[in-house]
Amino acid sequence: MDLGTILTLLGVAVAAGVAGGILAGLLGVGGGIVIVPALYFALSLTGMEPGLTMQLAVGTSLATIVFTSLSSARGHYKKGAIDAGLLKLWAPSILVGVVLGSFTGGLIDGRILIGVFAAVAAVVALDMVLRGRKGEVTPKGFSKPAWAGFGVFAGTVSSMMGIGGGTVCVPLLNFLGYDIRRAVGTSAAIGFVIGLPGAIIYMLTGLGAEGLPPFSLGYVNLVAVAVIIPLTTTFAGVGVRLAHSIPQRALRLSFGLFLALTSARMLWDLASATRVA
Repeated sequence: MDLGTILTLLGVAVAAGVAGGILAGLLGVGGGIVIVPALYFALSLTGMEPGLTMQLAVGTSLATIVFTSLSSARGHYKKGAIDAGLLKLWAPSILVGVVLGSFTGGLIDGRILIGVFAAVAAVVALDMVLRGRKGEVTPKGFSKPAWAGFGVFAGTVSSMMGIGGGTVCVPLLNFLGYDIRRAVGTSAAIGFVIGLPGAIIYMLTGLGAEGLPPFSLGYVNLVAVAVIIPLTTTFAGVGVRLAHSIPQRALRLSFGLFLALTSARMLWDLASATRVA
């Protein structure tokens, strides 16, 4: 890689770290929804094979989420916005989903996954923006098998996409009757459950892969991790303060807008990939 490409990679990593950290604290998303496309764009400048580029971006994102989620969750815990009971109930099934998603992600046509995720994100965005709440917010009762199913779904999709889980978990928990701030805080903690095993599996499955850039441990690039983590962990605190200082309606609108933009970007990429194919 020439000097210009290296500087571009570093610049993109810095921007992704700042934006990802703020979003992690504000929306409980772990930052991966920003970090993955940013790394994909930057790494594509090196001429890497597209499939390998995506695997490296996802694996590296999951590694950064381990630390970003801890920083974000710590801030939300101090604000009393983490539901410990829900974590204990949900963590095992999410872990199962992460293992399934990390091992099988490469076997599923990426265009199908992008299309499904974009459609779901668009529907959830409309729900977050248009649906109002009246009276007290009360969690809805579901059996443990139902919660396990929700957890496996959230873990599988999140690990395939290289995201911390908030994009799936926050709207799901809010729909199920959880206060938006507790949904955000709990999802921030869930990011650790998703990031750690997911990153380890991507490291192991990528060992020996050809064409990886220097300082890569499997599908995790250690240089990008070293640049991004200090920024995401620092700016996650900024996002937490924003989440607990703005009205809940504004927080719902922020998350809805965030999902709408994410959906639009995915649909654009899907259309571009279809034209190329």
